[in-house]
Amino acid sequence: MTLEEFNDIEETQVESTERMQAAGKALEELLASAHRQHCLTVGVYESAKVMNVDPDSVVLCLLATDEEDEGDIALQIHFTLIQAFCCDNDINIVRVNDIQRLAEILGKPEDGEEPRDMHCILVTNPSQDSWKDPALEKVGVFCEESRCTNQWVPSISFPER
Repeated sequence: MTLEEFNDIEETQVESTERMQAAGKALEELLASAHRQHCLTVGVYESAKVMNVDPDSVVLCLLATDEEDEGDIALQIHFTLIQAFCCDNDINIVRVNDIQRLAEILGKPEDGEEPRDMHCILVTNPSQDSWKDPALEKVGVFCEESRCTNQWVPSISFPER
């Protein structure tokens, strides 16, 4: 490997890290904004219902796991089915490996409510013109760029607090 090739690889890694950090910040902003606008569906089963009834309203699907979820075969099967559905319906999809951070962004459930299943979160848009968010566009561009590099379900990390 030449020095020039090494520098190119190093620059690509730095660009990739910067892209992911920008996407993580945009995703955090998007989730907070969508939560305020009541444009989120939280939970694997709840998300499946929405995708079955009105897939055109879904603009982003977020799949989240923590380390202890990696061995959960049932969850991985659900994820595979959700990913296939999203690909068939041109829905952007991303993975996040920080359920605790998601819970912080979306807030704790109200008193008397059960803890939410944060493994699947849909960002929905009830009508085409009702809700525009620049963060959604940034996440969409990140997903599109990732697909161009054959990364069909890109992972995003939230920025450090």
